[in-house]
Amino acid sequence: MAFVVQGMTDFNFQHVNHFFLTETRNPALLEHAQHVQLPDGQVFFKEWYFEGIRMCYSDWTFAKPTNVYWHYDISVELVTLQLNLNGCLLIEDKKTHCPFLLQEHHHNLFYSNTGLEQSGVLKPTNSRITVFIVQFTKEKFLALTQGANEALNRFGENVLNGKPAALSPVNLPLEASLRNVIHNILHCGYSEGLKKMFLLAKAIEFLVIQAEASNAVLLPAYKYLKTSQDRERIMYAQEYIMKNLDAPPSLTQLSRIVGINEYKLKRGFKEFYNNTVFGYLAEARLEIARNDLVETNKKAIEIASDLGYSSLQHFSHAFKKKFGYSPKTVKKKT
Repeated sequence: MAFVVQGMTDFNFQHVNHFFLTETRNPALLEHAQHVQLPDGQVFFKEWYFEGIRMCYSDWTFAKPTNVYWHYDISVELVTLQLNLNGCLLIEDKKTHCPFLLQEHHHNLFYSNTGLEQSGVLKPTNSRITVFIVQFTKEKFLALTQGANEALNRFGENVLNGKPAALSPVNLPLEASLRNVIHNILHCGYSEGLKKMFLLAKAIEFLVIQAEASNAVLLPAYKYLKTSQDRERIMYAQEYIMKNLDAPPSLTQLSRIVGINEYKLKRGFKEFYNNTVFGYLAEARLEIARNDLVETNKKAIEIASDLGYSSLQHFSHAFKKKFGYSPKTVKKKT
């Protein structure tokens, strides 16, 4: 699995994860730390590998706010627990073209099947990006989560059937308990065999806390979405507009497509995703546009057309309003 990142300036850094690339199952704990000096800052990586599990802490600091564009392809099936401590992450699935935005101080659990290609952007807060990741091979994850709660069982079915999925339909806020787990891992005083046992326990603790948080999201006291069927329709509405960014339906059309009245669609969508339907649509379009400007050879006018903007001027105005710079100033990935 190759992981390539590029900044708005001329740095290009490649990190190759040989552990999952070769699917090794080394019984010993392997640790690796790396400092990389960048033109506009630096990044520190620390990784732990053991028995089908990878943990990675990365801390990026920049002299000035610098978006980090990333790309990788997956050669094995992985379940990834992503925790954003500083900055936010945009993920775009190259097969489905359905983006997923993970905000700062939030977390979620993702499953990606073999051969999946993804790219996106890490956006710093106050010139810093800090991320903690726990990755499980498919087999290891299924073995650890047998007989778990409803949320993990449902997610596990998708993993078992090879269907890319997220544990929670909405990203979960980063709780103090999760921050404590990360702190304990980074400051672990054990060595060798005891350290591996400690890290395995922490990997399981991550899953337990996350499963409970996700389960709570499924059964909140919703004002407008009182049934699971209503919530499923709202999730379908979100999925539908993401797949039709170039020609999104009107609210009336969308309400008919998903089988829910327009009033409940508007209120329910805002309640579930904390954004209006068209606010969500506008955010997604612009994030994808910026990613495409870096990752592809498309021109701004082509991207604007693909995403359904009425004109290049309209697209450029919306882009500059959100990001503070025009599309033509975005540096292409080389």
